[in-house]
Amino acid sequence: MSEIISSTSNARIKSIRKLRGRKQRDEQQVFFVEGVRIVGEALAEGWPIVELIISPELVGDGYGRHLISEMSHKKINQLVVDSNVFRSISTKDGPKGLAAVICQRWYPVDFILTQPGLWICLDRIQDPGNLGTIMRTADAVGAKGLILIDECTDPYDSGSVRSSMGAIFSIPLIKTTNQDFQAFVLRNHLPVIGASDSAPLDFRLVNYAANMILMMGSERQGLSEPLVQLSTHLVSIPMAGKSDSLNLAVATGIILYEIYNQNHPAREG
Repeated sequence: MSEIISSTSNARIKSIRKLRGRKQRDEQQVFFVEGVRIVGEALAEGWPIVELIISPELVGDGYGRHLISEMSHKKINQLVVDSNVFRSISTKDGPKGLAAVICQRWYPVDFILTQPGLWICLDRIQDPGNLGTIMRTADAVGAKGLILIDECTDPYDSGSVRSSMGAIFSIPLIKTTNQDFQAFVLRNHLPVIGASDSAPLDFRLVNYAANMILMMGSERQGLSEPLVQLSTHLVSIPMAGKSDSLNLAVATGIILYEIYNQNHPAREG
């Protein structure tokens, strides 16, 4: 086994700790994940693992040990640290001694044409938890991927990764600008459905195509006006109580399951 790092001032440890900031993640095009389950999912989905961080004191027996052994056979670089050092890079209350630095994956907007089906476009959303939850729901309904417009929160933020419950590794991500997205949609004549709380059309009254893009706007401002104008239909979710809005991830999930239900009708047996 490699020499155990026992100093929190170690240069590599300091570099990993800096990945909590978006600037460092963007510059290095990597991100940090922590936990036996999520590291295992990254490995199972074939994501490029730059480095595995292990604290033998915290890992214990079982699946974690199995993963470490499996990655040893794959010649993945391992950084062995003591429990104090691992806790210094951990974002969890009860760290389990296994983490990884993983390469980010981004796809160009033209990738949509190679993967027909349901895509979700998110316009400037700001909450990492919302983004992670939407990734998880997108995976559940079999969506092909997410399109992030302009200044969206980072899907590789620890909050997004945690809320995605592993969906970060199965949902393709596209990052583009509002202008380039509009040009792409118009050039390829794609059906796009926008959601707005001010839209008069009930989302349940639309016939959703199997191949389409659902557009959801930011938590505070909703869809930008150019995307409103781009919409084939603009829909809203009816509200019967005193509340006048829904959490973005909840609203997205409601519409996604209507799209799913229309294209995958329930069958008995």
